[in-house]
Amino acid sequence: MNTISNVAELSGGINPGNLIETDIDEQLFRFNSDDTPLMNLMLRAKRVKVNSPEVDHYMIDEPAANFRTAEALSPSSAQQSVLPLEANDQNLARPFTTLLVNGVDGFAPDGLTPTPGKWLMLFVTGQDASTNNPVVRAVNGPKRNQSDEFCGIPAIPAGTSLTILANSLYETQKEVDPDLIVPQPSRVYLQKRGMNQVVSDYFESQRKRLPFSKAVIAEQAIANFKVRGNRTLWAGRPGKMKINVPKMGLQYVYTTEGLRWQFKRELAHSGAWTVEKLISLAKMFFTGEDVPKTALLLAGKNLLEALQCIDYSKHPEIQISQRQNTLGWSVTCIHTVFGDIEIKREPTLDRLGWANCGALIGEDRVVHYVYSTEHSFSDRVDGEEATRNGILIWDAIALKGSCHIWIEGDGNELSESVLRMWDSEQAPQGADEGSRFLLIRDCPGMNPDAKAGQIWTVTRTITGSGPSATETDIWTRLD
Repeated sequence: MNTISNVAELSGGINPGNLIETDIDEQLFRFNSDDTPLMNLMLRAKRVKVNSPEVDHYMIDEPAANFRTAEALSPSSAQQSVLPLEANDQNLARPFTTLLVNGVDGFAPDGLTPTPGKWLMLFVTGQDASTNNPVVRAVNGPKRNQSDEFCGIPAIPAGTSLTILANSLYETQKEVDPDLIVPQPSRVYLQKRGMNQVVSDYFESQRKRLPFSKAVIAEQAIANFKVRGNRTLWAGRPGKMKINVPKMGLQYVYTTEGLRWQFKRELAHSGAWTVEKLISLAKMFFTGEDVPKTALLLAGKNLLEALQCIDYSKHPEIQISQRQNTLGWSVTCIHTVFGDIEIKREPTLDRLGWANCGALIGEDRVVHYVYSTEHSFSDRVDGEEATRNGILIWDAIALKGSCHIWIEGDGNELSESVLRMWDSEQAPQGADEGSRFLLIRDCPGMNPDAKAGQIWTVTRTITGSGPSATETDIWTRLD
């Protein structure tokens, strides 16, 4: 059994004692807020206090609902068979779980009459000792004779999707394996950033009427601090190194990982944006295993322009409005049947060369790890008639859940599972093996059953040899 405290430990320290509402300097938050949206999003996110600059971060999601067979399962009249799965999926099918085999027809109670459209269901009895794959029995499989007590199992093709249903216990059973699968953590480094300037005096300048030149210098220092920090939150690379500090010895320097490199889902896009593509994006975001409350799109200027230039005249049901979101920003909101997408321009993406890109983020799925709470200091400078004032911050931003999507408009895909939108009835030619396509319209060129909204991938087979060898694309549905 798993308790709430166990899950809290897995979540990197997020529990009732550590998960608190943000406590930030409102004036610092609002200063140049339109120029650093990601930093402001981090300041508004759930703050988690940690006791080390190194954090094991768990992207705990809703448990997976589906997985696929790794190999074809031959038909068998035996009472049970071993179901071949990928190693990462083997622990999902626990004993006493029932599985729905999508697309494979079951049989009537007599075991002799197929029931088209009423799919096969499997019951997991245990795990195979040699392969660790689940051992299954068919609930509504074929029988040799109508009087047989047990069913056989029909052929199940490779790549068949199976949906996890509820467990089914025997009459006196009360103990069952826990459902929670402990995820693998990723190491997050918190980066210490600092600025040597008078901050609090600047924010008091309206009342104290400081000299104009001093106010301008302080304003520029704060702007540089926030803008450079915002670039780091987007594009920083994680690192840990030792440096020799005079009179202090060896000390560690940490650099944090930017949000760009944390996305598990990427959508590659080329060409003009259409309403159909926008709706597909909303469906991907709001209908996965991890469903967020809101969708915030931080977009580069070219992506923002492309979305604004979509012809919405044929879709009057899509409403576009200007409103103030929960962060206090003025955003453009696109209302779809799946959910609302709030769009905000992120100037830092332009400066990083990602003007055609954007990040679709679940606002409530962002974590702000803090090792040392933001604080200011004031020290006398040795040998000088001067005082050094400044602020220090030691923190990192991290994504929770799997809803977040990076929209890649420059062709620099990083994820092996990157999706490409396909808006044609003909199959793409020359696609790399393993490429994944999100269909915007029905695509009979791939497969007669390839419908809009589905995800398909391609594998390639070679027949013959030498000059007469031919390649054939094999298309398989993934979702």
